[in-house]
Amino acid sequence: MNRFSRSMMRIWAEAGPRFLPFADAASPDLPLSRLLRLSLVQVSVGMSLVLLVGTLNRVMIVELGLAASIVASMIALPVLIAPFRALIGFKSDTYRCVLGWRRVPFLFRGSMLQFGGLAIMPFALLVLAGEGRAAEAPAWIGQVAAALAFLLVGAGIHTTQTVGLALATDQARPEQRPNVVGLMYVMLLLGMIGSAFAFGLALAEFTPGRLIQVIQASAVITLLLNAVALWKQEPRRSRAEIEAEAAQPEPSFRDALVLYLAGDRAVARLLAIGLGTMAFGMQDVLLEPYGGEVLGMTVGETTTLTAALALGTLSGFAVASRVLSRGGDPFRMAAAGGVAGVGGFLAVVIAAPMGAPPLFVLGVLVVGLGAGLFGHGTLTATMNLAPKEQAGLALGAWGAVQATAAGIGVALGAPVRDIAAANPALVAAHGAAAGYVPVFLIEIALLLAALAVMVPLLTRPRSAAEARRSAADSLDFRTR
Repeated sequence: MNRFSRSMMRIWAEAGPRFLPFADAASPDLPLSRLLRLSLVQVSVGMSLVLLVGTLNRVMIVELGLAASIVASMIALPVLIAPFRALIGFKSDTYRCVLGWRRVPFLFRGSMLQFGGLAIMPFALLVLAGEGRAAEAPAWIGQVAAALAFLLVGAGIHTTQTVGLALATDQARPEQRPNVVGLMYVMLLLGMIGSAFAFGLALAEFTPGRLIQVIQASAVITLLLNAVALWKQEPRRSRAEIEAEAAQPEPSFRDALVLYLAGDRAVARLLAIGLGTMAFGMQDVLLEPYGGEVLGMTVGETTTLTAALALGTLSGFAVASRVLSRGGDPFRMAAAGGVAGVGGFLAVVIAAPMGAPPLFVLGVLVVGLGAGLFGHGTLTATMNLAPKEQAGLALGAWGAVQATAAGIGVALGAPVRDIAAANPALVAAHGAAAGYVPVFLIEIALLLAALAVMVPLLTRPRSAAEARRSAADSLDFRTR
């Protein structure tokens, strides 16, 4: 290597941790290559989410001519699996495998569920739309097949994401976890963005055959990504450890959940996560219609809202990773996200009477920033406070509350808008914004409620005695 190359390598090595917010996530025990491989689980999850919520949403309604109610019910099915994430995480904590693994078998099972659901999904959708089905065949066959496909994919997504985060918690040191969380979030967004562009190009000229090819290619890519991700990630336990564990009675999920909820303000933390996540999710399908109907923005201008929201969220991840990796309090970071969200929604509401689209775009950017800070802070707090032997349960509980609250928020946003828009008094007071303003005000109220719930988490820091007691409780639970 010549002198110039050595100088460039030295500059890059010194500048990397400063300008790449997630570079510090790596360590000699957890190198960046291994961490990036593990984050491929998030890429596959992002790809499946875009396929279910975005691409197939449009394909089923426009190209296949299905009723919007059927499409909505199919897309909502994966949310039904979300409450079981705590059970999935608990099982990965306590699983007894003769090969000495805990997490890997669940990652494998989740990957196979995703693969199986995606493999049968295009045929199920075509049968649901009436193509390839005999005239005398009952219509419920397609409905059952499509529902099964969506449930399988949803179960796979929730399993791989929960266990993947638990495995990252197992491997990362406490000071690394903020950057690990940021990296996982960014890889999820990159998987969603890249998949959206790829699906759009592949299905530009829609045919049933092309739909089959695209979805089944996604199934194969999902399996490959997850196989690469879990390769040599979890160390195997020794034969003596396996035999000693087999002699102990298996702990019950109920006892484990009661123990977890009883310690370290877990209930308040989960309640704050649910309220905040629901608040940030209600406007997901309303921002672009609000910009077009109320502020007169063009289609091209409203498409920038998605970019503004994503940019704000990525900025929130980067800021949170940088601050928390230097010892910042994750609860204060989450609270800062809630405050930013309140300010962003106020700007969105005020933009209508002022007729100020730039203020609206700025408000959306700040909402994205708040969502990034809140999500990063709450997940980092969950990882840091998870008892060593209950990491899967803790992250499963976080995922169950977060995914369920997000689904409820999205599901409530549009009906609230429709009901408000049909109210003559609101229409007289707010005009075209009558259907949207109540939704944004509800989101502000939910964020304020989340901040109120988080006050005890901010004012009473966790003491060393509490940490030792939590660890002792966990050990007692494992040896019972």
